[in-house]
Amino acid sequence: MTAERRYAAIETFNYRYVSLNDILRISGKVAQREASTTRTRLRYAYKGDHMKLKSLVEAGDPERLASGFQFTEGPIWQRDGSLLFSDIPANRIYRWTPDGGADVWREPTGNSNGLTLDRQDRLIACEHTGRRVSRTETDGTVVALADQYEGGRLNSPNDVVVKSDGAVYFTDPPYGIQPEEREQPCNGVYRILPNGALELLIDDFDRPNGLAFSPDESILYIDDSPRRHVRAFDVRSDGTLTNSRVFAGMDHPQPGSPDGMKIDEAGNLYVTGATGVWVFESDGTHLGVIVTPECPANCAWGDDDRTSLYITARTSLYRIRVKVPGLPVN
Repeated sequence: MTAERRYAAIETFNYRYVSLNDILRISGKVAQREASTTRTRLRYAYKGDHMKLKSLVEAGDPERLASGFQFTEGPIWQRDGSLLFSDIPANRIYRWTPDGGADVWREPTGNSNGLTLDRQDRLIACEHTGRRVSRTETDGTVVALADQYEGGRLNSPNDVVVKSDGAVYFTDPPYGIQPEEREQPCNGVYRILPNGALELLIDDFDRPNGLAFSPDESILYIDDSPRRHVRAFDVRSDGTLTNSRVFAGMDHPQPGSPDGMKIDEAGNLYVTGATGVWVFESDGTHLGVIVTPECPANCAWGDDDRTSLYITARTSLYRIRVKVPGLPVN
């Protein structure tokens, strides 16, 4: 079974298993359609409190920084002033810099998706066809943090965050595997403890995807892409999760489901979805959408002041300035 056949497209492709050629053909059509209908999509941008959204986001459209990729995901800003991001079907991680643009940083990657940094600035990656969560050591060696649970291989880890105590939380939907390759009975949310132990925290998602902690780490937000909503969990003192509830719905007539998310210092959530990046206050109030020319998959805070939101959207990388700094990764 090749990596091309293993890669499963997200909601835009109706959750079916497709070849790399299918992904390129469909995503190209989606990108063309969305680019030609941006004005129509703007009508959906400010259904919430648009004045409050304007107080959070600088005026203007997202700036395209780089393009020509296959399916971008997992952006993460580094202290050296560069941004890493995945191109899943290309099996590459790119490094973008303001002066040099985007160059291949690693190939192959296990078809990496979500990326983050741990407390020591080491890269943590969710690998679809690698079916593991990996860490890049300071000498460049890549090691597995988790690849099995109770004797069975993980599905295809998707997105990841690191808590201040060093624990790694990640989602494990089956987008990167064929149905017959499954070895887990659920699409779980897991935690890797600092001692290396792996725990299944939640097992009732359809397909868990993006996740992010509130500023004080008392709440963990996780979206469920097919159900098109974001759930919130209280984080107990021992790091386990309780009190599940639907935080916000993100249903929309256009393609795109909740995917990657980030939170700013004020607790506002920025969640990629249909038509762009949806912005919510910490009480669930929907403020509106930062409309993007292509359907976005993930986002990350960047620049020294963390007031640039970098957005991976299908074939491109975008950036828009905001007024409230994003939460630091570590």
